[in-house]
Amino acid sequence: MECGAAAWALLERVRRSAPLVHCITNLVSMDLVANALLAAGASPAMVHSLREVPEFAPRAAALVVNVGTLSEPWLPAMRAAAAAAADAGRPWVLDPVAASASEFRMDACLGLLALRPTVVRGNPSEIIALASASRIRDAKGVDSSHESIDAVEAAKSLALSSGAVVAVSGAVDFITDGQNVIGAHNGVPMMRKITATGCAVTALIAAFVAVDPTNTLEATACALSIFGLAGELGMEMAKGPASLRMHLIDSLYGLDEKTVASRVRNKRVSLNSYLHLSK
Repeated sequence: MECGAAAWALLERVRRSAPLVHCITNLVSMDLVANALLAAGASPAMVHSLREVPEFAPRAAALVVNVGTLSEPWLPAMRAAAAAAADAGRPWVLDPVAASASEFRMDACLGLLALRPTVVRGNPSEIIALASASRIRDAKGVDSSHESIDAVEAAKSLALSSGAVVAVSGAVDFITDGQNVIGAHNGVPMMRKITATGCAVTALIAAFVAVDPTNTLEATACALSIFGLAGELGMEMAKGPASLRMHLIDSLYGLDEKTVASRVRNKRVSLNSYLHLSK
């Protein structure tokens, strides 16, 4: 199946089934995460109480754990939710925001990684840091000090060691299971000027994997391309980051088969093309 047709098929499945996505996400991102999921047709649930998550997580179709505004009271709930989702056979996605910013944050991310997420999505610096299990001293908080191509080998290594599909966001998003690599080429630079777009696409990945759990690599790539395409369409109407945020959500809601089929740009990355991109 062509990549555009595959992306449309998954988006249609999300819209038909409205998967319940359990989100333990950061305080800054909750609004955009919830609205992006709703626009795509999924059903968000922001549940983070330790007393509630062991019961709730198995009921959801997928779980997102995002450590952006990490605090000690939330960490046990993140661990409990991940364990409950895994025990119930539900996919879960880890977003290791600013993993290298502090020892506490890195330890938390490594502990969550040990609970075997289905997908890990981060920026290049986050993925490199997790793969090496060491802090990057020049890390820029939630921003990245690397390009996505710089993190492909780290992503492959992390995928092989963790068993997760690993997605690296950037000008080109790279998605790998440790053996295969897909490049997702949709998106616009101004999306980086809107806080929580990365968090939102992590949640969208969870929704896509929920409806196609046996093809995690492709589902992850399709989610990234769909979100990037919505950004491209939104940019055609936007005047700046604030209006792009609004139009991105509207565009995600209004995506149609013709547009998705013709404009999604996912490509398998061969060794030769990877070497070319690395130069």
